Amino acid sequence: MAGEDEERNAQQLMAVRDAINEVDEQIVSLISRRERLVRRAGTLKRDDASVRAPARVEQVITNVRGYASKLGVDPTVVEHTYRAMISAFIEFELRVRREP
Repeated sequence: MAGEDEERNAQQLMAVRDAINEVDEQIVSLISRRERLVRRAGTLKRDDASVRAPARVEQVITNVRGYASKLGVDPTVVEHTYRAMISAFIEFELRVRREP
């Protein structure tokens, strides 16, 4: 009995991991889209301060926490994920602004 449960759990875990891989592929696709938009935004901003835009960052955080709440997702996990992503994109956008 215990062996059957372990086998069933192992199969379910593999299925969950496959589903996570599919979600990760979708997320990376969306990050790619976001990167193209950030690259475009970087060409429109006048200086590094407008790239960092702390008020805009907080607006985005408020928005995504609201989306998370509506979907029943942990808003704190979403906020932490977005803060890390925003930080990476700010650095990216600053590099884009410095490109010739």
